[in-house]
Amino acid sequence: MTDDTENDPQDAIDSESQFRPEELDDRIFEHGAGDEQEGIPFVGAGPGDPRLLTVAGKELLEAADLVVHAGSLVNSELLAAYCAHAELVNSIGKNLEELIPLMRDAYESGENVVRLHSGDPAIYGAALEQMDALEYEGVPTYFVPGVTSAFAASATLRTQLTLNEVSNHVAFTRPQGKTLTPEEDHISDFVEMGDVTTCIYLGTHAVRDTMDRLLEDDHDPETPVAVIYHASWPDEDVIVGSVGDIADKVEQAGYRASALVVIGDAVTGTGYERSFLYGDWANRGASSETVSETEAGDD
Repeated sequence: MTDDTENDPQDAIDSESQFRPEELDDRIFEHGAGDEQEGIPFVGAGPGDPRLLTVAGKELLEAADLVVHAGSLVNSELLAAYCAHAELVNSIGKNLEELIPLMRDAYESGENVVRLHSGDPAIYGAALEQMDALEYEGVPTYFVPGVTSAFAASATLRTQLTLNEVSNHVAFTRPQGKTLTPEEDHISDFVEMGDVTTCIYLGTHAVRDTMDRLLEDDHDPETPVAVIYHASWPDEDVIVGSVGDIADKVEQAGYRASALVVIGDAVTGTGYERSFLYGDWANRGASSETVSETEAGDD
């Protein structure tokens, strides 16, 4: 493998971004998310537990010659279980100028290359910029979805993120900081809506600041909040409280990263109404085929 690159990754990103709105990629209409495809797959490793890796992801890792992974964000047990035969490269601390030629050269030499992201690469994964840079180099890429940490947190809390008459919406967001200005932080807006379950990624370090802003905006200090540290990992921990007291609890636990914050009444799973899906209303006047289609289409 060589460490030189012929193109500036930023030029590649700008070029791909410029042409994407003008003409949709033909592959959008040719492939679904579970299809085997040509190129480098960007695989979601899931939230932590190796058993939460998808079947597609497992198969690709087992066939890989090179796995470029997200360091400690990916459970080492997963790497040991599925990638022990492959060359492993930790992407943490490396920039695009290093990663792109590394993956390009391996792929062009005939190796099976997998780019392994934590959770789902579509959620705060910075995957598309790598994919655009590789595509610009003539290397095809594609997404393989993973289980995002919000879904692992929901399973741990034994509740749904959406509940009838409690939470009709889910917001994936992050707090203001280095990458998000105060004007781009809409956490208070989501909480104000009342029927939104707000899932905050990359925000454990900012729990107190976030809760202080919610209190300054006159939100109910009793609004339920849960902080799930390392959801689905062996050292998973759950802290449940409210807007008024969760910051103290998190600071006492000493967590500054690797946790998901969930705000809203869905945290406790109380106060919801029975849905129409399995009631007489859904079955009244409908054929069994129609009811079956209704059930199948409900997420």
